[in-house]
Amino acid sequence: MEVKIESSRLLKPAYEGIDDPPSGTASEIVKLSLFDKVTDDAHFAAICAFRAPNPPNSVWENSLAKVLTTFREWAGRLGEDADGNPAIILNDEGVRFVEASVDAIHDDVITSEPSPALLGLHPSPWGVEELAQVQLTRFACGTLVVGFTFHHKLGDGYGTTHFLVSWASACRGVDIGTGPMHDRTSFFAPRDPPQIEFEHRMAEYRPKGTRFLSGYKPTEETVVHRVHFTKEFIAKLKAKVSSRANTRYSTFESLMAHLWRTVTMARGVEAGETTRLRIAVNGRHRMDPEVPEEYFGNLVLWAYCSSKVGELVNSPLHYAAEVIHSQVTRLNDRYFRSFIDFASSKVVEEEDLVPLTDPDAEALYPDVDVNSWLGFPMRFMDFGGGKPFYFIPSYFPMEGLLFVVPSFFGEDGSVDAYVPLFESKLPTFQNICYSLEDKIEMETYGNSCSLEKPVAAVIASSS
Repeated sequence: MEVKIESSRLLKPAYEGIDDPPSGTASEIVKLSLFDKVTDDAHFAAICAFRAPNPPNSVWENSLAKVLTTFREWAGRLGEDADGNPAIILNDEGVRFVEASVDAIHDDVITSEPSPALLGLHPSPWGVEELAQVQLTRFACGTLVVGFTFHHKLGDGYGTTHFLVSWASACRGVDIGTGPMHDRTSFFAPRDPPQIEFEHRMAEYRPKGTRFLSGYKPTEETVVHRVHFTKEFIAKLKAKVSSRANTRYSTFESLMAHLWRTVTMARGVEAGETTRLRIAVNGRHRMDPEVPEEYFGNLVLWAYCSSKVGELVNSPLHYAAEVIHSQVTRLNDRYFRSFIDFASSKVVEEEDLVPLTDPDAEALYPDVDVNSWLGFPMRFMDFGGGKPFYFIPSYFPMEGLLFVVPSFFGEDGSVDAYVPLFESKLPTFQNICYSLEDKIEMETYGNSCSLEKPVAAVIASSS
């Protein structure tokens, strides 16, 4: 597939008709919050596609310029305030806006399976000053693919979808609704005296020189596989996971219990090793009082689920679901407040701690990191031609980094998981990823799948 770049330029906010436009100088800033500071220091890329007919590129461009007058961070640059604290400079330098075309039928060259071809449908996320980039690629059949990258310091997935839904509204010529709240710091003042109730080393921070999760060095190519879970499969999975437990587990908890277990089995990790599952947890509704919906920025911390491999793969599915449920539930207001107190203390500087996230990681084996898009409001992303017929992550082959998204390739209620694995491990995963049996014959772990002691006791022994 040849992607022809038609134009590439910086798109600035369009202040025409605004009575008192901002100056767009380096004196206007948004200070980064404690949550912004510990998130990924890197761009992220996603892709969505729309069937014809669609508004012309000029409508997409003009509406984006309009929305940037409200979401000014997207047109800014990373920098520092007068005291040297990290900040977003609201200088209106602009978003990279690219127009492109492909002289082919979309469905002939882009399939539902993950492919490196997706990398040509958005600007490169590496080594760019712009905090956000957009590429409109029109195919010969009229299909429009919109690929974008954004720096994670701009905001988390919740904040990003707020921006995309607002842009979609502007593209349709309707009111964008409530704009973003630019104050990122006043909600997160530390307590006096501080109350650090939890351990935040190796949770949000790590000593300089240590690695994120495993820091495993890959010895073979990683490929990304899309697993499609139908609505019927999910219903059976949730019923199975909850059948021997007092808790009704969510779709996400049930799917992650299943994926954590099957990925670990496919990898062939030794039974005595420990595997960890990291889950991003949105704090907006977990803090008390709740942070307003209009808050724009990062408000995510991570739950860490840990288990001995032998117990994970030889136990009924509700064991893994309960480990996940208990660790996610643990991230309540007390935990978020404890993080704020810890991050505001002098400990971070005194111990030379750095954010745990590691942009140089190449593989997570034997650990797993998951990003869930199940709660994102995809149905509101109508730019004038209907909702996208897919909204997916770009091709990102980091072994063990999973994405779980609402499926656009099946009926409503189905889910797709994007699972990057070493190429030699993929056939085993494909053979077992739809099995709901507690006992899967895997020579690595033996044949015992019975759980003799209560789940709570197993969790306590593995934590």
